[in-house]
Amino acid sequence: MYDRLIAYGHLIRLDKPIGTLLLLWPTYWALWLASGGFPQWSILMIFTLGTFLMRSAGCAVNDYADRNFDRHVQRTKDRPITSGKISGKEALGVAAVLAALAFLLIQPLNSLTKELSVFALFVATIYPFTKRFLAIPQAVLGIAFGFGIPMAYAAVLGFIPLEAWILFIGNVFWAIAYDTAYAMVDREDDLRLGLRTSAITFGRFDLKAIALSYGILFFSQAVVAHLANLSHYFYLGWLAALLCALYHLKLIATRERAACFKAFRHNNWLGGFLFLGIVLGLTLT
Repeated sequence: MYDRLIAYGHLIRLDKPIGTLLLLWPTYWALWLASGGFPQWSILMIFTLGTFLMRSAGCAVNDYADRNFDRHVQRTKDRPITSGKISGKEALGVAAVLAALAFLLIQPLNSLTKELSVFALFVATIYPFTKRFLAIPQAVLGIAFGFGIPMAYAAVLGFIPLEAWILFIGNVFWAIAYDTAYAMVDREDDLRLGLRTSAITFGRFDLKAIALSYGILFFSQAVVAHLANLSHYFYLGWLAALLCALYHLKLIATRERAACFKAFRHNNWLGGFLFLGIVLGLTLT
């Protein structure tokens, strides 16, 4: 029984919280901006737990979708479904239960937020399968990982202002940046298996594409800061995040697997510094 629980934990990546954090930071950006400061505790708790549940459900669906590919990749060959510890049907059952819990969680919120959650679930479900036919599936990941932004604005304000969509677009490009670095780790395996990723599509222009994606992220953040009337203290966090991005580009330039994976994981700090900037911009004048 204990081994089975451990396998379920690995299925939903309890041992790898980086994905949850990369989902949480954009959601927190939006909650603080929409609220003009610290959001209501109830909304904060709903979105925090909901983010964890949806990321966990997404991981289960991802492992089901990739079950016939993971066994051929060194990094993923021991995942629960591939190794036979959990069946594919069990993984889908776990995903369904987690998604249902997430939907129950948002019932106190308004109807617009609930409607957006249906689309968010749809995108999260189809993302793992887009690696078969889309040249840049990371863009779909960015939509899935950033949909907490319009949902947060909807929950707090009851509508979605322009700044929310600018923040959302910037987050899509952030996901393209960090997940391209992640895809560079498995590029040779993905080529052999016939999968599509941005790392393959960008080819020798991968570093430039990541730099451009980061550039769009930082530009969008500056525009949102202006629209939200954040103080200049916002740029303390913005500059710290920019230094993180430059550090990532230095790591990625080596195109070594370990360095690319390190750059991917370090994006947690980038997202955290941008959140810090928003908090400072809202609270200090």
